[in-house]
Amino acid sequence: MGPGIIVALTWLGAGDLIDSAIAGGSYGYSLMWAMVIALFVRFIFVSIVAKYQLCNQHGESIMSGLKRLHPWMPIFVGIVAIFFGHFYCSYMVKGIGEVSVKLSGIGMPWLWSIFWVSVAAIFIFRGTFKRLEMIFYIFLIMLSTSLIAVAIWSGPDPIAATKGAFLFSIPEQSGSFGALLVITSLIGAVGGSIANLLYPYFIQQKGWKGPKFRRVQLYDLAFGTFILIAINLSVWTIGAEVLNPRAINIESLDDLAKLLTLTLGNLGGPIFYLGVFAALYSSIIGLAVGFGYLIKDTIRVIKEEKIMQAEKIDTRNSHIYHGVVAWCLFSPLIWTLPDMPGVIFLAIIANAAAVVVLPILCGSLWYLTSNTTFIGVKYKNKWWENFILLGLFILSIWGSYQAIIAIGTALYS
Repeated sequence: MGPGIIVALTWLGAGDLIDSAIAGGSYGYSLMWAMVIALFVRFIFVSIVAKYQLCNQHGESIMSGLKRLHPWMPIFVGIVAIFFGHFYCSYMVKGIGEVSVKLSGIGMPWLWSIFWVSVAAIFIFRGTFKRLEMIFYIFLIMLSTSLIAVAIWSGPDPIAATKGAFLFSIPEQSGSFGALLVITSLIGAVGGSIANLLYPYFIQQKGWKGPKFRRVQLYDLAFGTFILIAINLSVWTIGAEVLNPRAINIESLDDLAKLLTLTLGNLGGPIFYLGVFAALYSSIIGLAVGFGYLIKDTIRVIKEEKIMQAEKIDTRNSHIYHGVVAWCLFSPLIWTLPDMPGVIFLAIIANAAAVVVLPILCGSLWYLTSNTTFIGVKYKNKWWENFILLGLFILSIWGSYQAIIAIGTALYS
């Protein structure tokens, strides 16, 4: 185990927390089915990506497989990765500064943001995977003892949660964000992210290569998904139990923390902020490292005329890796300037935008893993895997259409 923890906490950023809190606060447990679908989408999608990485007959990386599919695919993925490497980190870097001020009571948010991204750069510029694993074990402990504890403290309703998870209802708009925007943003934050392509590079850096690691990889990914379920539903429960009964709409994480302090006592807010800090900082570090790996391999694949086998990425003297890490860490600092959009707006729009590219990624990976030319006879998709991927592809097209409408509405209003 290891890569699953890293990728799970990388996925778990402000987008998950904000979307879950807004959905729970605005709609109670009624939209919890969207989280169930999103987590199912993510597990299937990433499992298939990992299967290609470990089991394809050429021994190549997922990026080499995409090049084999079409020479322009690595270029497309690289551009998308650069774009979202900035925008995913935009609201997280902004949020980490705001959370630090709330926890410490001193300083300015933009100064804290600069401080934390500088510390992150020192730790991850060398890209040592073992060091990364140790850091993420600490984050996991912080999250488990904060967000889950606050959710239990809030008093969850198991019956209402079960109904919300299995009754596919779309209520009328309540609060600042419509139900469809919340649903598509959930799919973007949890199920349809370009960050799903980071997992193969974490297992590659772990040293897992070949079909013999497929079983442990599935356990690893299942454990990471379980972590996501526990933490996401904890934040959802906080919104449903604390915000929804009072018909209070949150415009920032600060609003939620203040309400937790009023309802749960003086420790409620700080404990919640500790979990938010761990979620944000783990995502910042994981995204910077993961996109560094991905784009380093993307450029290698684009430059090499002959498709090469997958190999561990040497980050110690790589200008490409260092440049991508610096881009992901420091370029988002522009959003910490005065009069820039808030954390919640940036998170909702960025995660909804992620759904737009999902059909291309889903369709490409479906073709790669179902065609014996790419993955071979033994590990090609079985009929039920193709059936699931067909449903996922249809869902991605619907989500992309809804995301475009929702983004346009949000920007226009």
